[in-house]
Amino acid sequence: MARAELDKDPHDVAAMFDGVARRYDLTNTVLTAGQDRRWRKLTRQALELRPGQKVLDLAAGTAVSTEELAKSGAWTVAADFSLGMLRAGAGRAVPKVAADALHLPFADASFDAATISFGLRNVADTARALAELARVTRPGGRLVVCEFATPTWTPYRVAYQDVMLRRVLPAIARRVSSNPEAYTYLSESIVDWPPQRRLAEIIAGAGWTRVAWRDLAGGAVALHRATRA
Repeated sequence: MARAELDKDPHDVAAMFDGVARRYDLTNTVLTAGQDRRWRKLTRQALELRPGQKVLDLAAGTAVSTEELAKSGAWTVAADFSLGMLRAGAGRAVPKVAADALHLPFADASFDAATISFGLRNVADTARALAELARVTRPGGRLVVCEFATPTWTPYRVAYQDVMLRRVLPAIARRVSSNPEAYTYLSESIVDWPPQRRLAEIIAGAGWTRVAWRDLAGGAVALHRATRA
């Protein structure tokens, strides 16, 4: 089955996620030892959503993250470029839109808030995707990016990258995932991803202000928060 390369060709990435869609949520829960549920809750809390507000959940996959956001009472829409992922989440009662992160099908200032969880790493142009999110978010609106990051303690970082990402993750994926090859790409893309401070700089350069982040799991994951300029 398909896997993507680090050039992140959109067709290859979409095909890869189509291939993992069937068991995607289960695989994530196993790989994170259930921490994915906590991270979704923290993302919702960081957005500080209020009933009636509109929020875009980009790279929403099966819309499990969108359902979590909807608990706030906000109107939430799931957007993803993998039709297989959207179909896998068809049973979740939130609006779903097939969308390219670099060409979002929404008008300027359509949303009060926007978020992307574990998906920014998969787009071909990070800064452009962040600028698109800024375009469709009203001035003063909020952004939260939940993404894999760089552990801050050197011994943990070395063990995480050399043992967890290169050995443990592929071994678990072979037993659980519907497309184990995709998780080789996953580990490579995490190692290749910029550290927290550099990502904050990219976010700030794409039309966002008051950028800050919170490390989770010892820095293996980070929540970046920002406000639309």
